[in-house]
Amino acid sequence: MSENQDTPMANNEADDVPKKAVVVRNGENHSEDGKSPTPPVTPPPVEEETQELIVVDENTDILDLNHGRIGKIENLEPLKNLERLYLRWNLIKKIEGLDTLTKLVELELYDNQIVVIENLDSLVNLEILDLSFNRIKEITGLDKLLNLRKLFLSSNKITEIKNVNHFPKLEMLELGDNRIREIKNLSGLDTLKELYLGKNKISKIQNLEDLKNLELLIIQSNRLLKIENLEHLTNLEQLYLSENGITVMENMENQVKLQTLDLSMNRITVIENVQHMSNLEELWLNNNQIADWSSVDYLQQNKKLATIYLEHNPLATDPAYRRKLKLTLPSLQQIDATLCR
Repeated sequence: MSENQDTPMANNEADDVPKKAVVVRNGENHSEDGKSPTPPVTPPPVEEETQELIVVDENTDILDLNHGRIGKIENLEPLKNLERLYLRWNLIKKIEGLDTLTKLVELELYDNQIVVIENLDSLVNLEILDLSFNRIKEITGLDKLLNLRKLFLSSNKITEIKNVNHFPKLEMLELGDNRIREIKNLSGLDTLKELYLGKNKISKIQNLEDLKNLELLIIQSNRLLKIENLEHLTNLEQLYLSENGITVMENMENQVKLQTLDLSMNRITVIENVQHMSNLEELWLNNNQIADWSSVDYLQQNKKLATIYLEHNPLATDPAYRRKLKLTLPSLQQIDATLCR
């Protein structure tokens, strides 16, 4: 799938039904389950920031402070049992005030104004950390988080992948929409299953040989000209390379488990080198330069192919485009955005 069809990030995973907490912010009551009270008749001024947080239930294990115009993390020391803290969409500039929250397993600071990753050493039980949509330029301050399973750093100002290969349990790494030019420093991430590198400035697929358990790889909207260096990724199930400058479908011989292949918005002229993908279910090739119907005939060996996108290719101008596709590939259930009848 292309940029706007990326696999969604899996946040806020909880194994048990959490206890409820009530937080008083400037005289308003908010419950942690996300349901806000009836808004006041006169909303507060836009520039106003919350000055104080008063926690009513000190035994709570989950606290949702999203959309609170909070400028500073403070007054959380009494929450000895807190496991999940959500501070999305606030005005926080610095990570602080978390030293006593040693039971924390999930921390969300998505969409704030944080510049530096710091003051997280005491959170040794942290499993999920979301720092997306901030102003971070460098990956630092994560050395002690050895239980981390999911790390979200998308939409920042990061220029280099570093200081992430020491996590023995990391399964997901999200670095999309940054300023990264080179794939590197990923050796040692044996447990990694999902890697997101979309919307960067990467010109070459490389340095992925240690990621033998990788199941999903996204490098869409970069500067790739060639598919290469995937031979060690034998467990890949989803590969997204849309919006690049790729001209040839090649070097995917070892991707026998692939179920989804997205090469839309490239410069491909011929469909090839996918017959060995017996599990292929979705093939995205819209917005390329495929003109010959022999490319469609080639896909007859992919018996599980259920979805194909070929719109905005020269062959899609054929008046019998949909009918020909369905006759040639009877397994299809969806052609472009329309289900087959």
